[in-house]
Amino acid sequence: MVSPFLDRQHGTEVCIIEQIERLARNHGWYIELYAQQVAQLNGVSANGSAPEDSGIRWHRVSDIRGPHLLKFIWWFCANHWRRWRDLRVGVRPDLVYTPGTNCLDADAVVVHIVFHAFYQQVREQLLLRRVPLKTWPRLIHRKLYYRLIMFLERRIYRNPRVSLIAVSKLIARQLQSFLGRSDVVVIPNTVDTLRFNPEICRARRLESRKHFHFADNELVILLIGNDWKAKGLDVLLKAAVSLQDFPLRLMIVGADDRELYRPLVQRLGLLDKVSFECPSADVLQFYAVADLYVGPSLQDSFNLPILEAMACGLPVIASSQAGVSDEITDGQTGLILHDPSDDQLLAGLIRRLLVDNHFRQRIASAAAASVRANCSWDQNTAKTREVLEKLFLQRKSADQRSS
Repeated sequence: MVSPFLDRQHGTEVCIIEQIERLARNHGWYIELYAQQVAQLNGVSANGSAPEDSGIRWHRVSDIRGPHLLKFIWWFCANHWRRWRDLRVGVRPDLVYTPGTNCLDADAVVVHIVFHAFYQQVREQLLLRRVPLKTWPRLIHRKLYYRLIMFLERRIYRNPRVSLIAVSKLIARQLQSFLGRSDVVVIPNTVDTLRFNPEICRARRLESRKHFHFADNELVILLIGNDWKAKGLDVLLKAAVSLQDFPLRLMIVGADDRELYRPLVQRLGLLDKVSFECPSADVLQFYAVADLYVGPSLQDSFNLPILEAMACGLPVIASSQAGVSDEITDGQTGLILHDPSDDQLLAGLIRRLLVDNHFRQRIASAAAASVRANCSWDQNTAKTREVLEKLFLQRKSADQRSS
C-alpha cells in the first residue's frame, strides 16, 4: 500500500484505513505500508518490527516542507526510492495498491478523483488575466500541480496492465471519457454505521449545539470538505440569501482559507449566519449539530460526508456531479441538485425541506435505513479483496508461463 498519509479526517484515507485494517485482521493479509504520516490506524507496527503472519508494517517515507507541488514531487520520488531500497533487502510484495497517482509501478489503483475532469471545472479560475497580479504565483503553482497529475494519469491510468477501481459510477464514466478505460471496476465508498447513526447523533445534539453556540430555534445547514469552491460553497452562500426568512445558520467545516470567503460573506450580508470550523477527528459533533446537510459540489468523485450525514439521520441535498448521488433515490432518501451552479434551484430544494417538517423527517429516516441496509465496510473490503486476489492470480499465472 502506497499512500502519502493515512488518517480518519479525510475521505480517501478513511476508505484505505477501513480496507487494510480488515484485510489484515479478518483475512490474514500482510501489508507493507509506505507513507509519510499515519494516524488512527489499528494494528500497525513501525519499520523494523514485522508481524509474523499478518498485519500492517509501516515504512516511514521522508517528507519536506514547502509548496504542495514540491512536496508531491518529493513524495513521489522518495516512496519509489524507499521501496527500491527495501526490495534489495527482501521486501517483495505480491501487489502494489495505491489511491491515485502515487507510483508508476502500481498493479491496482483506486481512483477517487480524475483530474482531467476536475481541470475542466476549474480552468476558467486559473486564467491569469481574470485575477489580480498578486495571486499569480498561487494560480501558477496550482496549474503546474494539476498538469503534473494529469500527466501521471495518462501515464498510469492508460496502462492496461494497471487495474483501476473507481469509487463511483461517475468516476468510471470519467475514466472512460478522458482516458479510454472501459474495464474499470466500481466499488462505492461506504460508512461505518456503528459509528455514524441517528441514535448517537441525537444523544449528542444538545451538548454539541451548546458547544457551538446555536440556539434551539436555529436551523443549521452543514457542509464539510476541503476545496470549498469545488464543494459549491459559493452557490450555498448565494442560496442562503434567499432564505433569510428562516432562522438559518451555516456551519462550514474544512481546512481552506476562510479569509478568502470573508468578503463574499460580508457582501451577501451573512456575517452573523456563517461559522467556519476547523476539521476534527470528532466529526460526529458536526453531524449532531446539523438539521440538514447540503453538498452542492461542482465536481466530486464521491463526497463521503453526504453518506455519513445520511447514516446519522440527516436529510441531504447532493449535487448530481457528486458520485454519491448514485446512492440516493431522489425525493425518497435525499434530494438531487441537478444544476450545482444554480443558487435559486438550491434555495428551492432547501426551502422544500425547511417548510415541510414531515417530509424532512421522512427523507432523513429513509436515508438512515438505506445506508444501514446497503452500506458496509465489510462488503466494500470483500469486493476489493476479490479484485486484488484475481489480479494476483493473473500475475502469478503470467509469471509461471514466462518462466
